[in-house]
Amino acid sequence: MTQPAGAPAAPLAVETVAQGLEHPWAVAFLPGGRFLVTERPGRLRVVQADGRLEPPLAGLPPVAAGGQGGLLDVVTDADFARNRRIYFCYAEPGPPGLSRSRTNSTALARATLPEGAAGLQDVKVLFSQRPKVASSLHFGCRIAQATDGNLFLALGERYHHKDDAQQLGNHHGKLVRITPDGAVPPDNPLRRQAGALPEIWSYGHRNPQGATFGPDGQLWTHEHGPQGGDEVNRPLPGRNYGWPVITHGENYGGGKLGEGAARAGMEQPLHTWVPSIAPSGMAFLTSARYGPAWQGSLWVGSLKFGTLHRLEVGDGKVLREEALPLQGPRERIRDVRQGPDGLLYLLTDSPQGRLLRLPAAQ
Repeated sequence: MTQPAGAPAAPLAVETVAQGLEHPWAVAFLPGGRFLVTERPGRLRVVQADGRLEPPLAGLPPVAAGGQGGLLDVVTDADFARNRRIYFCYAEPGPPGLSRSRTNSTALARATLPEGAAGLQDVKVLFSQRPKVASSLHFGCRIAQATDGNLFLALGERYHHKDDAQQLGNHHGKLVRITPDGAVPPDNPLRRQAGALPEIWSYGHRNPQGATFGPDGQLWTHEHGPQGGDEVNRPLPGRNYGWPVITHGENYGGGKLGEGAARAGMEQPLHTWVPSIAPSGMAFLTSARYGPAWQGSLWVGSLKFGTLHRLEVGDGKVLREEALPLQGPRERIRDVRQGPDGLLYLLTDSPQGRLLRLPAAQ
């Protein structure tokens, strides 16, 4: 468990790659030093290597933009150079109706982005979270692709539906696993369990906004706690991660939530933050561009403090943490990725958000 302590770290130098992005949420990397960036209001843009913003790409499905919802994560397929395929997740609107009862849920779609195209092609929705509810909160929506091509999607419990995270007949508060075509892999852990939705990989999650594969080949995630108790986990198949029965946080305004921090049959996090940092974005640094001390570290952005958190890991554990502020005004950090050049890239969440790069060590 992390408590702020010790002398503050020196601010990190950053370079602005692009600016003028409206609440950017995720960045992926395209050939030629270009970027693919989502903006939460429902726009997907190519950003040129020199920082020029291209017009929004056409072809997106309808997006329910509002509150925490909108166009959220995007990743390129591991074989993008050949198939030009991308995956993105977003708040998918339900059937039309009265505005006060309009529903939505997190969805995952696939599309192709031909070189030089002004829009997406061959768009296919692979997965839609069930059930849809009337909420603008806790969509989760981080994607990670395994080496076998299968896709993991982290799903929030939609806040007012937190008890659903313990029920296997819905997708709220779950990590799901599907194939690149949207099918259920035959070895999913709950596929043959009566009453369980077959896409579920793990459950008992709150609002995950970080997912990445580590050098150990395992999936790592993080999720927001209620008030304190943000977590880092390595979700294992079929396991229960406790929310809202156990948590290292507490009710908003104070007071015990659930049964405390532990219960038999429920997994403990690898690392927690008290107070909360509001984590978003997550990447392992595998390159040596910043020297050996940072190589192999896990990096997490903070929406609350505008800091970048470096976690030293070993043997599947978090060994040490360092909170690093950025030079300049404090900004909410929404995404953290390692680029093909081995450098770290960040997105800041604001009406005039920026794509930032950490320059290499000299």
